[in-house]
Amino acid sequence: MSDLAPVLFSIIAVMALVFLISKRFKLSTRYERKPKSHTPWSALDSGIDPTQEAGEK
Repeated sequence: MSDLAPVLFSIIAVMALVFLISKRFKLSTRYERKPKSHTPWSALDSGIDPTQEAGEK
């Protein structure tokens, strides 16, 4: 059990360091996903019939 304590402490310290660094340096917005509109091709993947008009639901 005493051999496991330094390993656990190291893991927790590294995780805390990674968390703090990630909070400080935000990723560029270029890497964020934006909701995309359905093309007729991707609408089929979602089970939406692209031949029906929007008002006919």
